[in-house]
Amino acid sequence: MKMIVEIITTGTELLLGQIINTNAPYLAQKLNEIGFSVLYQTTVGDNRERMRNVMKTALSRADIVITSGGLGPTQGDITKEVTALVLDRPLFLHEPSVSRIQNYFAKRHMTMPDNNLRQAMMPKGAIVVDNERGTAPGVITEADNKIIINLPGPPHELNWMFENRIQAYLQERFGSQGVIISKVLRTYGIGESSLEEKIKDQILEQNNPTIALLAREGEIHIRLTAKAGNTEEANRLIGEVESKMMPAIAPYLFGVNDETLENAVGQILQSKKLTIALAESCTGGLATSRLTDVPGSSAYLMGSIVSYSNEIKNKFLDVSEQILASQGAVSAETATAMACGVRKRLGTHIGVGITGIAGPGGATADKPVGLVFIAVDGSRGPRYFQYNFTGQRKEIKNRTAKAALFHIREYLLSL
Repeated sequence: MKMIVEIITTGTELLLGQIINTNAPYLAQKLNEIGFSVLYQTTVGDNRERMRNVMKTALSRADIVITSGGLGPTQGDITKEVTALVLDRPLFLHEPSVSRIQNYFAKRHMTMPDNNLRQAMMPKGAIVVDNERGTAPGVITEADNKIIINLPGPPHELNWMFENRIQAYLQERFGSQGVIISKVLRTYGIGESSLEEKIKDQILEQNNPTIALLAREGEIHIRLTAKAGNTEEANRLIGEVESKMMPAIAPYLFGVNDETLENAVGQILQSKKLTIALAESCTGGLATSRLTDVPGSSAYLMGSIVSYSNEIKNKFLDVSEQILASQGAVSAETATAMACGVRKRLGTHIGVGITGIAGPGGATADKPVGLVFIAVDGSRGPRYFQYNFTGQRKEIKNRTAKAALFHIREYLLSL
């Protein structure tokens, strides 16, 4: 029997945006790994009536409801009380939990406040789950073929409890649910609607695996998700669909799952035993910084020159005064000269030049904010690319750095 799960994260601080909700994605990922389908996620504040309504709705559409948060000792920690109310179970003082909480404080030479006894109050008939990372026990309450699992809110406590207690309970209680596997294909240089057109046949035919397009900071990701009896079968299903769409997406595909553009560039540079240097103006070293995010990048990244002024472009990169005067600092000619200049000065196989107008000032009638030129130089000669980005200063800088990495990869693959 395939079980449907709803995750309810509790806490007004989540609704106010004061903390980032990491518990829901963690639980969803872990549940998918063991084949439990998470079809709903809800966040609710510390209000009894609203939490009660959310739990009742969840029980109406899911077999298992997993909550996080609200198991602490204060009056605002109400998740367990609301669970008992929804399931019509009285609360009782669980003496083994009292002893464990007392020992927790005693080992730390601390006096236990009386309000910590609230954490030992349990719904009648519940399974109490020990918490070896904190004072709040977890709770599993079964009623009418439905289950509510209350987990603590602090991520280190929740993660430990799920991996060491809840996962085993679910697998023993419901048997194998198979696996749910996702693979993310990361593309750059194509819009979401254009990419959809290229793989429209696969999207219209989708069943298992499912296909989703996700826009992510200038990239478009294709997520393939398969459910199967085991990992091997799920990967086979994904592979069949992936192979069908590959001819259409290959020119834009640069990575899989967590692989970034800087990872992809680094792998090619290492495999080809090539070195690289960058000259950056409007990005201020951002593209170089991203390359250095990859461990071991010193094997191929020789250095970088942040040439923000024309004087530095001329003095250190040999961008001629004639080019700067006639074409301007933001031009294809200047970007190309920067790429060639940094390659020569640092003695590398690849040189990269980046220049543009990040804004908000600096624009002219024929050179607006967002105008960017990127050049790559190597054994096949220089190539340049022009962009007209939109957005705020940081957005333009980030998009420019990402575009530069993409074109570096393209150039490397042509060698």
